[in-house]
Amino acid sequence: MMTAALPTAQKLADLSALDCTAFSSQLGGIFEHSPWVAERAWAARPFASVDALHQAMVAAMLDAGRAEQLALIRAHPELAGKEAAAGTLTQASTGEQQGAGLDRCTADELQRLRSLNAAYRSRFGFPFVIAVKGRSRHQIMDIIEARLGNDAETEFRTCLDEIAKIARFRLDALLGAA
Repeated sequence: MMTAALPTAQKLADLSALDCTAFSSQLGGIFEHSPWVAERAWAARPFASVDALHQAMVAAMLDAGRAEQLALIRAHPELAGKEAAAGTLTQASTGEQQGAGLDRCTADELQRLRSLNAAYRSRFGFPFVIAVKGRSRHQIMDIIEARLGNDAETEFRTCLDEIAKIARFRLDALLGAA
């Protein structure tokens, strides 16, 4: 595991020196339950910056077929959904949702959020995905409501864009670049 004491440049050099299996092990959680993204980005080594690593990972995601992209979107948990209630979110997702205050929803807020999640999934066939960092639970609910008016293709692309943002936040946290 990466140690926080190393400078970012050293962490990147260490990552770049890893074989594909070890690299994927270190970065497999950057894209929710989708280590294939790290596996495919590995070929772009060495990484001179966090930006370069992030770009390689996003390119791997965008170069994937539609079915893999859909599976990646569907790998994301619903906000304050059943995974959160059951305590089965990934560590990264738990921290992100807590940071947005989603673990502190009132009963009415939780009912609204779950209703919005259900409406979104019913309309688009995948969960609502957003990079929650820096947003309040109230902002998030308003954004879900607004995005319900989009067409399916716009939402598919928006989810991939949001996943790229989430990945950047996770890389920054892992590599101490934030």
